[in-house]
Amino acid sequence: MFHAIRWSILVGGPAPAANSVIGACAAAFLQNGHECVGFFHGYSNLQEYHPVSHRLLPDTHYRVFTERDLRGLRNSQGIIIGTARANPGKTIKTHEDLLGAEKTKKLQNVYSALVDLQIDALISIGGDDTLRTANLIVQYQKTLPEGHPIIRVIHLPKTIDNDIPIVPFTFGYFTAVDIFAKITLNLRADALATSSYYIIETMGRKAGWLAYGTAIAGEANAVISVEDARQANLTTGGDLDLDKLSGYIVDLMITREKKYEKHYGTVVLAEGLAECLPPSTFKDSALDEHGHVSLGKIDLGKLVAERVAAGFEKKVGRPKKVTGVQLGYEARCAAPHAFDVMLGSQLGVGGYKALVEHGLDAHMVSTSGQLALDYVPFEHIINKDTMRSDVRFIEPGSDFHKLARFLETRVEKFEGETLRLGPRDETLTLK
Repeated sequence: MFHAIRWSILVGGPAPAANSVIGACAAAFLQNGHECVGFFHGYSNLQEYHPVSHRLLPDTHYRVFTERDLRGLRNSQGIIIGTARANPGKTIKTHEDLLGAEKTKKLQNVYSALVDLQIDALISIGGDDTLRTANLIVQYQKTLPEGHPIIRVIHLPKTIDNDIPIVPFTFGYFTAVDIFAKITLNLRADALATSSYYIIETMGRKAGWLAYGTAIAGEANAVISVEDARQANLTTGGDLDLDKLSGYIVDLMITREKKYEKHYGTVVLAEGLAECLPPSTFKDSALDEHGHVSLGKIDLGKLVAERVAAGFEKKVGRPKKVTGVQLGYEARCAAPHAFDVMLGSQLGVGGYKALVEHGLDAHMVSTSGQLALDYVPFEHIINKDTMRSDVRFIEPGSDFHKLARFLETRVEKFEGETLRLGPRDETLTLK
């Protein structure tokens, strides 16, 4: 067995069941006579470490876990050690950057802090950005002189977006879908009562897993995500066209009225559609620590809802209430779904096994089948050119993709035909 003094854990962004992972991982170390440290707020304090002016202190910058800390933790909400979007590898764009002292300053701080605290290995819990940082810490250590202390690194995949490659499902995804779907069902009931529509924007910057899951479980009438954004009927010059997107939703509304006599509905959009718009859309938008546009501030759902309402009135000749709603923060620290608790707990135990039982370094823990543990080398996940993992999209034509398409309303065109408006049998010829 590897004889270690201390193991450490940190978390990237929030997700349901993160405490399940932390609790199971820390328990495995403690039960086998090891010490386990949890760093507060991700890399925030580690990257600012200085041997004189910013030494890291227990209960201020990190927690040494005890058995008492782990009682009842598995199903609890929030993150016991907090999270942050601090990014010590932000300045690293190429492999050559790893050789520059200025660009690796914060990576050096992280490494020096871990050495100072006599940490033998780091377990990071997070999505693709946190995975990228974990790999950069591994690569940075390869540039150090021979004989330097080795900090081994293991990554546990976490994102409600469910877009990390190789991993069938990431913990937190099913909790988020469950919450978003229930809200969508509530909005559907409201739409029915008021003869109106809701355009529901869900989190999902790069892939549509959240949007599709929400639409399927929430009985939405249509779902459009980044995987759909390059369709010819939605684009102009290769970019997503807001007018065409809105026009498609207007046609959906007309189809439901004419063919099914339905005067209400819900449409789910993935927030990442905003990044498919022309680049000029973001010229005044601020970027976060990882260089991403703040999609929440764009409010795509509201933007599309306004255009849909205007387009419907222009085409049909009467107004229709269309409301945009953003869904996101409601789910990130929610009480975890039972499956996420099981998946998260298994990944936490997997972090312990990867380090102590298998002696691994630079690996991500994954699962397959009935939560069987798999250990995947970083080099099998990280793209050598981009220095980050590729996005796992919903594959067009896959059974999951077909399921959503089967369950949504099939849009038809009715220009020049008579539209039935309601119970009084009023009619109108579409423009």
